[in-house]
This record gives sequence, C-alpha cells and structure tokens, in this order.
Amino acid sequence: MEDPKRILADGMAAMGVSATQEQCDRLLEFLHLLKKWNRVYNLTAIVRPMDMVRLHLLDSLAILPYLRGGQVLDVGTGAGLPGIPLAILSPDKEFTLLDSNAKKTRFVRQAAIELGLRNVRVEHARIEQFKPSHGFDIILARAYAGLTDIVGQTARLLNPLGMILAQKGKLPEGEIQQLEGADVATYPLTIPGVDAERHLIAITIHE
Repeated sequence: MEDPKRILADGMAAMGVSATQEQCDRLLEFLHLLKKWNRVYNLTAIVRPMDMVRLHLLDSLAILPYLRGGQVLDVGTGAGLPGIPLAILSPDKEFTLLDSNAKKTRFVRQAAIELGLRNVRVEHARIEQFKPSHGFDIILARAYAGLTDIVGQTARLLNPLGMILAQKGKLPEGEIQQLEGADVATYPLTIPGVDAERHLIAITIHE
C-alpha cells in the first residue's frame, strides 16, 4: 500500500520543492483535518489519501516557484487550496484566503488555527464585495473561473507590478486570446503521479 508521507516526500523532491520536517508534518496534518471535516462539510470529492497528496498538496505546491512579493490572495480558495499548502511553505508571505461559501471558510479558518499558520487570514465574501485595506502582489485562482472573468473581478486588487496566477488543466488558448490589455505567460506544470495536463497562466495587467 502506498504511503502518503513517502508520496509527498518523493513528489516534492521530484519538483525541486524543499521543506522542513515540521512543514511536511503540517501538510499531512492539513489533509487529516480535511478528511475529518469532509464527512460533514463535503469539502472535496477526492478522499483517497494518495490522491489527496497528489491532487491537493503537490498540485498546489507546483506553483510555489512563481510566487513573489509579500501579499498573496487566493480567490475561491474552497477547502484552502492552494492557499494553505503554499502558506505552510512560505512563512515569509501573508496569505488572504477568500471564498463565498461559509462552510468552507469555517473549515479553512479552523485549519489555519490548528496548524498554527499566523500568516493566513480567511475572508468570507464574494469577490465583488471584497474591499481589502491593501493590494496584492499575487492573486491565485485555481479552478475558479474563465480568465476574462478572473481578470475582470480581481485586477482592481493588484498592486503595481502585481500578477494573477491562474491554474488550469489544458492550455486555454481561446481564453488567452480574449484577454486584452494584459501580458500573458504560460507554464506547463508537471505533478508527479498525475497524468492529466496542468498549466499555469501568469497574467500581468498593463497600466
């Protein structure tokens, strides 16, 4: 039987992601909390431990090299993905995790407390009503919406030189062509143990 701890360690090594033992333990503890709360809150359809490691943890950590700046917003964070895993490995950055689903933000808030993540703030709101006191250097959008909608809803929240990072499956060439007033870079992501295509779309808005 596959060992989630081994899958995580091997996967991170293959991706070139380094972490302390404490951080690895926190990542696995996050999955334990997710599985525990999922029985009542229906947070994820992925429940096999080895699949959770690959599709939740490793998939989230694949974008770690692309983070920059100090303020990160995770839009439509759901069960805290990719925000929680990234926050565990990036204690030097401040993460705001936003979702309009009260059950999900309740879980994410509790998970952040139990994991001792002082760099995580959870907001229960729709993106249209979200009025933060500061802008963001990076805005994350994982399985959230089409690129034009993501840009239309979040561009106002970016700091100067800020960037939107959207995680997608297949490369959404049609969506990219519809973007106006933005520079777009695309990066294929390789997730160990995951055969499906993964891409990261990096969007910088023109002044």
